[in-house]
Amino acid sequence: MRSAQSVFLSIALLALSLSSAQAAQTFRSGPEATSLVELYTSEGCSSCPPADDWLSSLRQQPGLFKSFIPVAFHVDYWNNLGWTDRFARALYSDRQRQQAAQGQTSQVYTPGFIINNHEWRSWFGGARQWQASEEHPGVLEASLSGQQLDVRFEHGATGQQLNLAYLGNGLSSKVQSGENSGRTLQHDFVVLDWQQFASPPAEAGHWQLTLPPVPQLGQQQTALVMWVSPANSLKAIQATGGYLQE
Repeated sequence: MRSAQSVFLSIALLALSLSSAQAAQTFRSGPEATSLVELYTSEGCSSCPPADDWLSSLRQQPGLFKSFIPVAFHVDYWNNLGWTDRFARALYSDRQRQQAAQGQTSQVYTPGFIINNHEWRSWFGGARQWQASEEHPGVLEASLSGQQLDVRFEHGATGQQLNLAYLGNGLSSKVQSGENSGRTLQHDFVVLDWQQFASPPAEAGHWQLTLPPVPQLGQQQTALVMWVSPANSLKAIQATGGYLQE
């Protein structure tokens, strides 16, 4: 009887161990810079759907979340022009304005692309492939267990900030007014939430955080992405992320 109980206990402990291992999720960049592909867009802008569609096409591209990470920031400065974009936030408009002030873009407009911290206007001329960064900033890695996130950046420095964003895929809206009135718009990689965190001075390049709940806006799939920025800058040094396990 004791032998049978021991076997049962061993099996139970093994099952618990496997369950814990499956619950933990890891994200890891390579040493080379991961391209952050930023799109500034709005459902109120008639020029934006083609850019949104192109960003969605990146779901099928090799290297997603490894060599590049697409993010769509919906700005709110179109909201008083006929249609209120439910994904738009003033915070994202402010981010775009600050990037213009910091010299990453020439002006604020939609659709607008920033890739590897530089304005990418070639898209409007038909380009669909960008120049990869030649930087090798080091590895950014994270471990997620429940809502607890532990992030480490190989070349972390005092003052660097961690950016966290939830992205939503498989979103759609039936636009009933404004420039896109009558259209059903499809969206992927929509920024549902974006926050910044400074690392403690004594632990440069290390963040331990409790994640906020995932915003539920009807997305079919949710990703968690993160990137490190220098102090007092919106430039991305390194990035990683991936789809959240269900």
